[in-house]
Amino acid sequence: MLKITDLYKTFNPGTVNEKQVLKGVDLELKDKDFVTVIGGNGAGKSTILNMIAGVHYPDKGSIVLEDEDITYIPEYKRAKYLGRVFQDPMMGTASNMAIEENLALAYRRGDRRGFAWGITKEEKEIYVDKLKELDLGLEDRLTTKVGLLSGGQRQALTLLMAALRKPKLLLLDEHTAALDPKTAEKVLKLSEQIISDNALTALMVTHNMKNAIQYGNRLIMMYDGRIIYDVSGEEKRNLKVNDLLEKFQSVSGGEFANDRMMLS
Repeated sequence: MLKITDLYKTFNPGTVNEKQVLKGVDLELKDKDFVTVIGGNGAGKSTILNMIAGVHYPDKGSIVLEDEDITYIPEYKRAKYLGRVFQDPMMGTASNMAIEENLALAYRRGDRRGFAWGITKEEKEIYVDKLKELDLGLEDRLTTKVGLLSGGQRQALTLLMAALRKPKLLLLDEHTAALDPKTAEKVLKLSEQIISDNALTALMVTHNMKNAIQYGNRLIMMYDGRIIYDVSGEEKRNLKVNDLLEKFQSVSGGEFANDRMMLS
């Protein structure tokens, strides 16, 4: 489904702020893979997602999505293939628009625009059915402005919107980091359910080692712009947080005491 080959990226080259973020990353995702990506600050996790989404272009390397080279395709053109949920619940939705209007934007992504009536009765029925799956009571609030929702409700709605057109790849960029623990757990379970029900391929970046182990069929650890650990199957199911800490410590030389990953 996804093949990343020899990916390099340096920000602010030739300046005092030069930072080499990716150093020859190779990664392949199979169809229906749910991969969690763990690593410390500056490891390159979010940069990989931004490269896939087209926010940044690599200095070297290639990104192929289902046999199509998207390495240098503009972000807006590859958006029809991808779904994405950001860390900030405010980023995936339009605050001043109603729930049904936000869903309509997501549902029609990639379609040609015309002057037909806004939202049809058939579309509303689809939105109601999908919202019921979230079990948050939003199916009875179609005309409510999204800005009036809680952070958890808004993130759940963003997740639904990202998966509404069954993207080839769903990108989850620390999408529960801004939520309280109870809400974060609910959104993670919703994520797992939506990925499973829609047979999606997904890549989830997280700082939380417990979540990285609990969710998905494969785990990748990054450090200093490289993938240092790739585990799946029975080995992943038997992983413990201490196993990841020991692996990270052995590679980093123990220099991770102040890393936010430790606080998870």
